[in-house]
Amino acid sequence: MSNISKTIRALKKNGGKEPRIIIMGAGMSGILMGINLLKAGLTNFTIYEKRHTIGGTWRENTYPGIACDIPSYFYTYSFEPNPNWTRRFPPGSEIQAYFERVFEKYQLASHTTFNEEIINTQHKDGQWHIETASGKADTADFVVAATGVLHKINQPAFEGLENFKGDTFHTARWNHDIELKDKKIGIIGGGSTGTQMIEPLSNVAKNLTLFQRTPQWIFPIPDKAYSSLWIKAVKRFPALGKGLYRIYKFMQERTVGVATIKPGWNRSILNKACQWNLNHVKDPALRAKLTPNYEPGCKRLVMSTSFYPAIQKPHCALVTEGIDKIEPNGIRTKDGVLHELDIIVQATGFDGFAFMRPMTMQGSNNTTLASAWENGPRAFRAITIPNFPNFFMLNGPSSPIGNYSLIAIAETQSTYIMQCIQKYMEGGFDYIEPKQEAVDSFYETVHKALPGTIWTTGCQSWYLDDKGVPLLWPWSPQRYAKEMSQPNFNNYHLQKA
Repeated sequence: MSNISKTIRALKKNGGKEPRIIIMGAGMSGILMGINLLKAGLTNFTIYEKRHTIGGTWRENTYPGIACDIPSYFYTYSFEPNPNWTRRFPPGSEIQAYFERVFEKYQLASHTTFNEEIINTQHKDGQWHIETASGKADTADFVVAATGVLHKINQPAFEGLENFKGDTFHTARWNHDIELKDKKIGIIGGGSTGTQMIEPLSNVAKNLTLFQRTPQWIFPIPDKAYSSLWIKAVKRFPALGKGLYRIYKFMQERTVGVATIKPGWNRSILNKACQWNLNHVKDPALRAKLTPNYEPGCKRLVMSTSFYPAIQKPHCALVTEGIDKIEPNGIRTKDGVLHELDIIVQATGFDGFAFMRPMTMQGSNNTTLASAWENGPRAFRAITIPNFPNFFMLNGPSSPIGNYSLIAIAETQSTYIMQCIQKYMEGGFDYIEPKQEAVDSFYETVHKALPGTIWTTGCQSWYLDDKGVPLLWPWSPQRYAKEMSQPNFNNYHLQKA
């Protein structure tokens, strides 16, 4: 990236055409894109953030037990290590604090407009025109969508929810004013969020009930706490933190990364470790309810050593009967049982295929995002869409996000985008968009490779589209980084104004 920055700085100094750029979102990837622009000396950009502060998913989710499922030293920008991590799997508050520190260090506030949600984006008269919910308008030569993968709440309509006499909220809208101690708490949803909450809530609740539709495989990596001595050592010797970054990156790529894309000893070890962890549930009936009917990795793995001990506590219960309706005093399941509750927590997740939506978008040739994605989200190598000139995505559809650091992926994609901006400043094009045949060829290759992956072995997950096809990169993250190291402009229409 440093060579690209130097080249762009030189182009700007020598009169190269500097573009106006809009970045959608001030989460992890939006901050990254802003930093890369500043490093290259490009200052004519604005980050539009729909909320009052930065952080994306780590700002939105503040539920008890929230933590990253990627080891902390790998869940950082490669150029901005954090010696202050207190745990192997850092709590959400530490991650949010890290992004806030980086945002402040690079002085991105002067380039960020808060409380402005983009609702419409249209390419006309040679530029992108955006409109926000408040009526603000802006134009740009380039738009980078850093809207995140999981931001649009999935909130099923439960019959009778409005009649519930207690408190209810989604995990991404946690109500911290509600007293949890000695309450009867019900959690709807047994995914990553639901399982993370069980241990902390079990320590305060009078009764805790998890309403599970599908059990999860849980990988037993201990959440190691880092001592104050270690933290001081990493601050004094930064090479320690950089070394752990490389170690955890290698582990993610060579263990889970390999296990998910092809059968072999990696997958076998993953299966045995998860089964060994599950065997710590002593009650055979409870263990049977917690046993998935698919292979580990088919859904995104949960990393925990605390869930199984917590769910076995006497005042904790697992309910696998479907929910019939919600009544004033609790949840009635389809077997006729009323589970009396004071609080209902909806851990029902997010729409993994929302991306820029619900905003409306229109590119060239009157192509709307709705029509372009009529058969599901598709983007050439996860970042560009035909008929959407000078538009890029970070962590878009078919990115290698299965149990891997989204920061590392965004860094690869952001560097790729910077190379496209460099070519623009060199006069190589005024508008760039992928050729339709390049997109078709890309997805033909992807779909041929998917059957060998763990994601097609028979489970329902947010990785799958409406046709049951995983919207994922079916090879290793290393291959993605290698193939994205430099744009092949033969796959693009490069047009002059």
